[in-house]
Amino acid sequence: MRYPVGALVFDSQSKKLGYVMRHEGSHMQLRPVGGGRGWEADPACVRRATDEERRQAMEERTSALNSASSGGIL
Repeated sequence: MRYPVGALVFDSQSKKLGYVMRHEGSHMQLRPVGGGRGWEADPACVRRATDEERRQAMEERTSALNSASSGGIL
């Protein structure tokens, strides 16, 4: 399945949540929820994130943003 750019998905191969950044040939580029280095995923191994995974992603993203705004001090 082809998910839209910005969609939150789960990559079962890497066992990570990520945002779809773009589609390249037979793969898609994903970016981690908390930021960092993206990765290529096989669309056959990707599914839309569940409601629980979305909640978890919001918590991770909020934590990353709070950490960055305080200079990385937790």
